[in-house]
Amino acid sequence: MKPKILTTIQTYTGQLFLADLFAGVTVALVAIPLSLAIAIASGADPATGLVTAIVAGFLISALGGSRVQIGGPTGAFIVVVFGVIAVHGYDGLVLATFMAGIILVLAGLMRAGNLISFVPEAVVNGFTIGIAIIIAASQLKDLFGLTTPDLPAEFISKLETLWAARGTLNWASLGIGAATMALIVGLRRIAPKFPGLILAVGLTSAAVAIFHLPVDTIGSRFGALPSQLPMPKLPVLSADRVIELLPSAFVIAFLAGVESLLSAMVADRMTGGTYRRNAEVLAQGAANIGSALFGGLPATGAIARTATNVRAGGKTPVAGIVHALTILIAVLFAAPLAGYLAMPALAGLLMLTAWNMSEPHKWRGYLSEEKANIALLGITLVLTVVADLTIAIGVGVSLGLAIRLRRRHVEPADWDEPKR
Repeated sequence: MKPKILTTIQTYTGQLFLADLFAGVTVALVAIPLSLAIAIASGADPATGLVTAIVAGFLISALGGSRVQIGGPTGAFIVVVFGVIAVHGYDGLVLATFMAGIILVLAGLMRAGNLISFVPEAVVNGFTIGIAIIIAASQLKDLFGLTTPDLPAEFISKLETLWAARGTLNWASLGIGAATMALIVGLRRIAPKFPGLILAVGLTSAAVAIFHLPVDTIGSRFGALPSQLPMPKLPVLSADRVIELLPSAFVIAFLAGVESLLSAMVADRMTGGTYRRNAEVLAQGAANIGSALFGGLPATGAIARTATNVRAGGKTPVAGIVHALTILIAVLFAAPLAGYLAMPALAGLLMLTAWNMSEPHKWRGYLSEEKANIALLGITLVLTVVADLTIAIGVGVSLGLAIRLRRRHVEPADWDEPKR
């Protein structure tokens, strides 16, 4: 359970710090637009995404069991967060996140990190693809600049509302969104180590401001972002409220635990290191408690940002701490600039995030697996999209464990590096 930073700091050098400094700043430039976009897609204030990246990102790196893990808000939580806010309000989300943090701390103390091997890969793949579909659908309104009332949470009703509003298509919004996606893809191919996300979103948003295009921005929709962190405070606790939010807290804890461990596993495959499972779970608990105290979103290890950190040369948890501090500096001194970011540009960014999150390069491989695994993936995917993530995870894990007991033996999952 010993944090990895206590091990790496014993042999730390100036050369390592320079590598971590460059990697941390690079990851921060990727994390800023992603954190804003994830918060907006979740139905929260955009500033909460940055708060989460700062507070949770710092704690995950400082207390975690991985050398290179980067934490913060992720796309996997969009569906859960949107649903909790819609039903229980933002204060309900904060309390659920706080409770999830406590659950994760208890899980870490009980060494529950070792249970990751019992979660079927087909279940993880199924709800990941399902979440990606829901994220993509949620961004169609801003990508096409449609004028609609508030979109319903249900997937089918959401599509019906979007289709009914097809006559309000804003070609300027679509152009900005498409240009952003093209720039991101192009920059990734030309300079994969360069933080092209911030450049792509910045250039298309600048075009909106310079040419006065009729396109929504963060500033026009949400107002100015605060230039400081909020003061920490405990969420309002009551027995009825805790019982009411317990299912959501368990889902948040499950997602945070599973995604952080998978992210650390991917990082180990990229670096040849060995992460500490239970230290990582404890860190996720502390990060979600910390994020809730500052009014932030749920957080976990972010696979895309962790992979970016590795490719940028990050060597120790100091890179993750630098990433959090860089975002803090941006909030303190450059918050007004975020108001110019165009909503279609952020929608395009999340559309690509959803596509990469679904890992299309693996789809053909899924179809060649055993019929039971294909069925398990399909059931989890469908339930995630048309029902509820809680139901999807519960049914998927239960069916997966039943299949495992029937087989008596399942080969360990071979996790490749996802392009998320």
